[in-house]
Amino acid sequence: MEAMAALEARNLSKRYGRVEALRDLTLCIRGGAVGLLGSNGAGKSTLLKIVLGLIPPTSGSASVLGLDAARSSLAIRQKVGYMPEGESFIPGLDAVTYVSLAGRLVGMPRTDALQRTHLVLNYVGLGEERYRSIESYSTGMRQKVKFAQALVHHPRLLLLDEPTSGLDPCGREEMLALIRDVSHGKGIDVLLSTHILPDVEAVCGEAVILDRGTLAGQGEMARLREGPLAYDVRVKGDAAAFRAALDARACRSALLEDGRIRVEPAGGVSGTEPILRAAAEACVQLRYLSRSRASLEELFAGALARSRDDGHS
Repeated sequence: MEAMAALEARNLSKRYGRVEALRDLTLCIRGGAVGLLGSNGAGKSTLLKIVLGLIPPTSGSASVLGLDAARSSLAIRQKVGYMPEGESFIPGLDAVTYVSLAGRLVGMPRTDALQRTHLVLNYVGLGEERYRSIESYSTGMRQKVKFAQALVHHPRLLLLDEPTSGLDPCGREEMLALIRDVSHGKGIDVLLSTHILPDVEAVCGEAVILDRGTLAGQGEMARLREGPLAYDVRVKGDAAAFRAALDARACRSALLEDGRIRVEPAGGVSGTEPILRAAAEACVQLRYLSRSRASLEELFAGALARSRDDGHS
């Protein structure tokens, strides 16, 4: 049997007045550790709030672990842990009270919630600070206690909204280590919503890219790096004429900072033939030609560019 989807959206749209945060979004996330990528305003936080039942969609539907988000929000919250991007603390509470309250709010008995609270606070590294007021915590400690409250009821799915926001390099590595351990060693699916691409590279096996409320790309990290087919080229001669000859063959090209030219052949074309013909036409000498190994940043930028080209076609 096919595994149940962790999260699904079907023709999902959300408007705030004239602003369209999500636009006819359809996607399916099966599970594992998945990065939800997009610039600020791409619709990531809106999607998370809809699937948790915190806000209603304008149209379309969403489900989490087979449960309809509009009709089963309480059941979803019992199976899902949510770490919001912003502050979510109650003034005057210490970490034990705050985290155990989060467990009680999803239906855990008081004793079970308290036992789990001590376990997860030790797990995230706050065991010795558990009775301190959260208001006295550093930024890194506050992020850890938010992670702990999302984990206290041992959810099947964790939704993490910018979990490394505001952290220094050491705090960021500690948070990513926790996310890696949960997703790879605890049997919990993770959806990591962020605009920090190295975080996704560090912990995720799949990425979903949103752009202005639409799906710009989705796939396993390894497959995303396999395509689209691209080459890195160095030429001696008129680089502008070479790029113009590439354009005439419907090949995308981009000038990189180190002087290389990234070339993406036209759809359906394989091999280097259009590059060689463009070089001959432009009377340039090829000094270097190799299959490119794009970074996630470059793949992200390429997905956005293709999405926007499709939107204007």
